[in-house]
Amino acid sequence: MHFKLVFCLLTTLTTLATPAWAQPAAVPVSNLQAQLWAASCMACHGTDGKAEGTGLSLHGRSAADLYTALLAYKNGGRVGTIMQKHAKGYTDAELRRIAEVLGTSR
Repeated sequence: MHFKLVFCLLTTLTTLATPAWAQPAAVPVSNLQAQLWAASCMACHGTDGKAEGTGLSLHGRSAADLYTALLAYKNGGRVGTIMQKHAKGYTDAELRRIAEVLGTSR
């Protein structure tokens, strides 16, 4: 009986303590990760921001301008063919990093 009580107590304490030390620390987004996110933009907007075809040219636009546009797409304030769906797939912080990669003021 004593063994069962000690075992239950230890199991309960271990379970309660686990979330405190098992949670991963917040990891800042690496430059490589941001570049990988921005790489998908290059399919339409060009590798140097000079779109050829149907994509809008991003060349020469500031990171702040691009971030504002991406947030507007995400929040429904700006209409586009596919950009709303792309923008909704990222957090605001991720969109900021994408804009920083693609924008001229890095």
